[in-house]
Amino acid sequence: MTRREIVINTLKHKETQPIPFHMDFTLQALEQLIEYTGDKNIEEKVGAYLHYTQYWGWPTEMQEKPGYFKDEFGVEWNRNGADKDIGIPEVNIIEDLEDYDYVFPQPDEARLRKECEELTKDKEKDDRFIMYGFGFCMFERSWSLMGMENILCSMVTCPDECEEFFTKIGDYFCHLVDIALEYDFDGIYFGDDWGQQKGLIMGAEHWRHYIKPQMARLYKKVKDKGLFVLQHSCGDCHEILPDLIEIGLDCYQTFQPEVYDIVKIKELYGDKLSFWGGVSTQQVLPFVSPEEVKKECIRIFDTIHNNGGLIIAPTHALAFDVPPENIMAMVEVFQNQDKYFFKK
Repeated sequence: MTRREIVINTLKHKETQPIPFHMDFTLQALEQLIEYTGDKNIEEKVGAYLHYTQYWGWPTEMQEKPGYFKDEFGVEWNRNGADKDIGIPEVNIIEDLEDYDYVFPQPDEARLRKECEELTKDKEKDDRFIMYGFGFCMFERSWSLMGMENILCSMVTCPDECEEFFTKIGDYFCHLVDIALEYDFDGIYFGDDWGQQKGLIMGAEHWRHYIKPQMARLYKKVKDKGLFVLQHSCGDCHEILPDLIEIGLDCYQTFQPEVYDIVKIKELYGDKLSFWGGVSTQQVLPFVSPEEVKKECIRIFDTIHNNGGLIIAPTHALAFDVPPENIMAMVEVFQNQDKYFFKK
């Protein structure tokens, strides 16, 4: 079977051998790995089963402000700190949802179409599961525009205006998804962090009121095309996993063992939901030895691979604090599953 077929079978809860795996890298982690291996093509040689590009506003470097990037929405991101990939918005574009004149930008459709064409043009030759990703698509877009405190307060103090604001964000991304769905993708990936270490940042009630209806719109477009829906959200989202299943989610990422009882969650939802992740970037990969990394990968596989539904992977894009030795230990296990996972 091709890697695409293996992923599709996994998402349909069929057991496969091998099971699919994936790794994403931050720029710093990839640079360190290239230096360590001496191989500038090491990312390609890992052999991951998923292939995608993710839109989250296309930040462009600001020549007049070194280390700052401005995205399509006008948000300025400061990447001079530890986070060199995304950064931190320092100025709120919207302060008050009851009194603002912000107008959502016209998306760069030509750029989006070019990326979609690039991803799908060699699909007959590229045997990976191919998808387009939309990051910062609801809650993250709201707080990037107006600040975390402001959007959370607005959910309570001006619910009508807040609902209208999220609908505008939903409208924006519905248009982008419609464009992506003109191309030959296997699935569409959405990224939007809702969870914290325990529970949802905004609480389940507010998530259901403001965010769920918009995600339902986006998911429906994908499902109506017969494609798979994959959702990234860091943190503890256990309260809303049934909601996500209800509106059409096929695969949830990230599946963090320090946040979830992964055995229990697999038992509760594993017949309806697939999971992408499992190998902790928070408490394992940055801190343990390469041999312990191998043991942890085996433990995750043994614990939750049954009945399909597992794309084993780090629980987040590999960051600068993960030693290259540990990354290569994980690659060794993922690439040699007969030796580590399916050994007789």
